[in-house]
Amino acid sequence: MLYINSLNSWVIAVGLNTFLLGIAWVLPKKLLTPMGYLNAWILGILLWGSLGWQGFTLVMFYFLVGSAVTKVGAAQKEAEGIAEKRDGARGPENVWGSALTGSLCALATLIPLSPIFHSYIVLAFAASFCTKLSDTCASEIGKAYGKRTFLITTLQPVPRGTEGAVSLEGTLAGIVASAAIAFLGWGIGLIDLLGILWCILAAFVATNLESVIGATLQSKYDWLTNELVNILNTLIGAVVVVVIAIAWSLY
Repeated sequence: MLYINSLNSWVIAVGLNTFLLGIAWVLPKKLLTPMGYLNAWILGILLWGSLGWQGFTLVMFYFLVGSAVTKVGAAQKEAEGIAEKRDGARGPENVWGSALTGSLCALATLIPLSPIFHSYIVLAFAASFCTKLSDTCASEIGKAYGKRTFLITTLQPVPRGTEGAVSLEGTLAGIVASAAIAFLGWGIGLIDLLGILWCILAAFVATNLESVIGATLQSKYDWLTNELVNILNTLIGAVVVVVIAIAWSLY
């Protein structure tokens, strides 16, 4: 099990993330805003200190793939007014909108728990980032390449970039993305083989429920920001995967 909370782990976490922050800070192409980098530094320390290199690696994969897919079809999305703000550079609100659920799961692994409960928490951690990468890829690929885009609640055609819109291209991209990060989670020892399937299913459910929220509630309430919806999205993914895993164990 991954009970990694020694002082040495936290020292490594601070040193490694400070080194990476220094490199990112001087690179000409910025993936985050200055405050985004600071918050990502905090997140990186938290992840390495609690889940070691495995948790850190999973989130780095999410961040790099998520940032790259945002650039797909950037000129077209910019022309249509549906591109991410700040040329895709993420701020602190994006960092925690994507990672708050996973961070809480990572911190929860520091609590002495039975092995089975610990495995559920780690599974929820993995599922939260499977969900977020699925959502990001579905949205960005759908906006770039979606030929026919439908509102999820009515299946009526809507323009690309509409809140709650889905497309075949985006949906397939989301499934592939969740599978890729789930297989990584298995490969580095965070989850088992069944966990791959559970994470993919949870991400699919959560991503579509997020679209329902976007189609029905987000436009009605100003306080329901994209960042808050992202938190709800990852939370749904984490809860769904644990429900599936428990139900399977009782079957």
